Amino acid sequence: MSERPLPRPTLLSQPHWDGCREGVLRVQRCRSCSAYQFIPQPVCSACFSDGVDWVASQGHGSVYSFTIVQRAPHPAFTTPYVVAIVSLDEGFEMLANLECEPARAAIGLRVRVAFRSASETIALPYFVPL
Repeated sequence: MSERPLPRPTLLSQPHWDGCREGVLRVQRCRSCSAYQFIPQPVCSACFSDGVDWVASQGHGSVYSFTIVQRAPHPAFTTPYVVAIVSLDEGFEMLANLECEPARAAIGLRVRVAFRSASETIALPYFVPL
């Protein structure tokens, strides 16, 4: 089996990955309009202010959409598995694995974030049903 490919943090995304390693889902929040955003950006995607801070999300949300992957994109992945777009309660969306039996996956399913260490420097966020 091949080694699982891992994210490569950038200067912009490093605070998110540091948070994951610490068991905290960190996302950006705008000081001007209070919008949350994920994926990290140098400016607010809602108002274009450059005043964005890193804050902790509660990590609770609902499944907005999902797919059940039957054919892995890489030999390190075991199928089937569920990938979901989760609408977090703070008002942003995040794409991540949903760890549950595929038959249990459903739009509207309430979930919370969890983390799994993948290396010495990377912990991956995923979601589990509440």
